[in-house]
Amino acid sequence: MNAPVVIVGTGLAGYNLAREFRKLDSETPLLLITADDGRSYSKPMLSTGFGKNKEADGLSMAMPGAMAQQLNAQIRTHTRISGIDPGHKQLWIGEEAVPYRDLILAWGAQTVQVPVEGDAQDAIYPINDLEDYARFRAAAAGKRRVLILGAGLIGCEFANDLIAGGYEVDLVAPCEQVMPTLLHPAAAAAVKAGLESLGARLHLGPVLTRLQRTEDGLQAHLSDASVIDCDVVVSAIGLRPRIDMAAAAGIRVNRGIEVNRQLKTSHDNIYALGDCAEVDGLSLLYVMPLMSCARALAQTLAGNPTAVSYGAMPITVKTPVCPLVVSPVPRGHEGVWTVEGQGADIKALCRDSEGKLLGYALTGEAVREKLALNKELPALLA
Repeated sequence: MNAPVVIVGTGLAGYNLAREFRKLDSETPLLLITADDGRSYSKPMLSTGFGKNKEADGLSMAMPGAMAQQLNAQIRTHTRISGIDPGHKQLWIGEEAVPYRDLILAWGAQTVQVPVEGDAQDAIYPINDLEDYARFRAAAAGKRRVLILGAGLIGCEFANDLIAGGYEVDLVAPCEQVMPTLLHPAAAAAVKAGLESLGARLHLGPVLTRLQRTEDGLQAHLSDASVIDCDVVVSAIGLRPRIDMAAAAGIRVNRGIEVNRQLKTSHDNIYALGDCAEVDGLSLLYVMPLMSCARALAQTLAGNPTAVSYGAMPITVKTPVCPLVVSPVPRGHEGVWTVEGQGADIKALCRDSEGKLLGYALTGEAVREKLALNKELPALLA
């Protein structure tokens, strides 16, 4: 039997690559390996589940058995690989050697962990996949006070969603504004005001230093000496591409697993895409670049080497209280920001010295202008 194409990971990256590959090649053996239960779901929907009153099963789109049949593939769930042997084109699952024709690393990113003093560290829940979401929903059942750590995109989305689901929310982050690496301050102020209008309490500046159990739940002690009473804590302080096993195998890594425009790593027959990959120097942990990579890599695996290209890739943030679309300024570009509007309706544009649009942040009613502005944006990878 011919060695299979092996995909490690069954998130959006792994399953979408498998679908695109099967459109081009229906016969080559295909094996998907995942550390979780292998259900197909859309990760962005994790931050909409409480507002829609959806349990984890309600966010699942297909069970692994159905996916295996749909993809004419073998799917091994709850399985962790223990090593990669590029020289012999095999990976290890414990003592079992699994050969591959091509190996694709699509195992995503892991949540950043911050040590906290106190006896309640186990009450801090990251929500990075469907099983995390199920664990948090179980922990939050019958509770009402949620503390969110992190004021980035994910923290703000969860704040909006949890309030829509009937929870009281405090949000703590060591920054001066929400989404500090993503948003112009004027747009950030609009989002902050929107969340506060729902009742969210934002504590920007301090960090959580201690989390203690009390008779009434939990008590969070912040670095500014303030104290917040809560019932459960969500960690949304960021993601870090999974690179350790790749590095141990001698695959070149930086912030993510380094790949070229054909998604190839520093080793022949090993590729990476999705949140774990750094594509030509870019680490973009969003859906649009992932989909472009899946289409391009499927072509390459099917015998038609194809370089990925990224057009303009604006990010829609799921904060319904203050609709938001942002297109960050590409690396290596500098420009001048102008801001129009007020209150919830902000249009912040960044243009270079020649007047060409480099990026934008649109909130509220200004979001309606995104389609026209997108036509002016530069490609991220032409």
